[in-house]
Amino acid sequence: MFEFAELGNKISRQEFDEREPELHAGLLAVQRKLRDANFSVVVIVSGVEGAGKGSVVSLLHKWMDPRGLTTAAFWDETDEERQRPRYWRFWRAMPPKGEIGIMFGSWYTQPIVDYALKHAKRSEFDQALERVRHFEDTLVDDGTLIIKLWFHLSKKAQQKHLAKEAKEKNIAVSPFTKAYARSYDRFALVSERALRKTDVRHAPWHIIDASNARYRDMKTGEIVLERVTQRMSEGVIASGRKGVSAASLHKADEPAVLSTVPLDLKFDEIRYKTRLKKYQRELYQLAWKAHQRHIDTVAVFEGWDAAGKGGIIRRVTQALDARLYRVISIAAPTDEEKAQHYLWRFWRHIPRDGYHTFYDRSWYGRVLVERVEGFAQPQEWQRAYQEINSFEEQLVEHGTLVLKFWIHIDPDEQLRRFRERETVEWKRHKITDEDWRNRERWADYELAVSDMMSRTSTEIAPWSLIPGNDKRYARIEVIKMFVERLEQALS
Repeated sequence: MFEFAELGNKISRQEFDEREPELHAGLLAVQRKLRDANFSVVVIVSGVEGAGKGSVVSLLHKWMDPRGLTTAAFWDETDEERQRPRYWRFWRAMPPKGEIGIMFGSWYTQPIVDYALKHAKRSEFDQALERVRHFEDTLVDDGTLIIKLWFHLSKKAQQKHLAKEAKEKNIAVSPFTKAYARSYDRFALVSERALRKTDVRHAPWHIIDASNARYRDMKTGEIVLERVTQRMSEGVIASGRKGVSAASLHKADEPAVLSTVPLDLKFDEIRYKTRLKKYQRELYQLAWKAHQRHIDTVAVFEGWDAAGKGGIIRRVTQALDARLYRVISIAAPTDEEKAQHYLWRFWRHIPRDGYHTFYDRSWYGRVLVERVEGFAQPQEWQRAYQEINSFEEQLVEHGTLVLKFWIHIDPDEQLRRFRERETVEWKRHKITDEDWRNRERWADYELAVSDMMSRTSTEIAPWSLIPGNDKRYARIEVIKMFVERLEQALS
């Protein structure tokens, strides 16, 4: 792949000076149009050491308006980043719709470096590239335009450029760069494999000859301008991939998975208080052990309106030191959140090692309320199953304990609780017109829950169905399962 970028392409200073003003103006114009567009642009800057990637990034900032243009440089991982799944740092750097984000170094850097320096096996490298492909598919499916730039130098040209840079800046070439240069052939083979396996129609690689700085810079600006302009002409609904529909696995007239939940289970007051005290004491001790062992927990609470999720979360958190947990209550997305992929607002709250995050409602809203109420297009919620499974898999691979609870009640019990909320003064704020509307679509939600369970109850992150007609039983069952799973993680 790289031999075509070693042809010695050049642009004279005169030609560059003649073409630059038009390119500069074009980039500014398309950037202004982008502000009102329904997609973001991610520019990946990668390539050979000494190819002038830093100069390219600086020039892009010179050519474009810094408002709406950000650069994220992925050097060494910080302690905060190391304590979370690897892609957490990349999700945080995603530009909102209408803006451009430059990734100086990216999700490609570490897999290439690890395999080139023989810190990873071929199978691990290919697995990392598979993760990369899925991540980029996820972004593209949401509308993101990904422009991938690889700046190439031949081995001889690299040595020349590194020597020239050291002389001009009067600094020695860093040991880091020297190590890469000594392993040029190995890095070239590994990089070519990475590009070949991730060069797809909806996110192609652009390999740029970097031996001549003026050619490199002009080519970069032209590619960015052309790709964004082309995307503008395709319209706001343009999508880089055409996904296959995920047909419903269940029919309305078939038994639902929720029909298997035994809703007649109950605890009397004495038994409830005894077990609550016992499990809360155990959970407190286990949570501190998990903190010492750097084991973090993500707990998801889903269920019917008035199923008692809030009461369960309160009983769980009462057993924990307030310094160890956060409760994230999910409502309609804010304007900031709407400008990002729907998973972005959940990635940002992932706890660091040793801590716990509880989601009252979660990313499953995409395949539940957004599906049923039509807030998400069919192709959006249909592809969400795979996106969710990948998200949870990354959490588990990092060492996070993922717990998912569906609190189930029957329609009669829900109706009783709704009426109680309307009549009891201090509960009245809990009932809304939306709750009554959702109740009218019980059958649609039940079908959506069945599909959700079938597609996302995995070996590494299974769903737990909790009988909720008796609030006391539901609370004890959740805390007990929390204790059991933490004990298992610690062992």
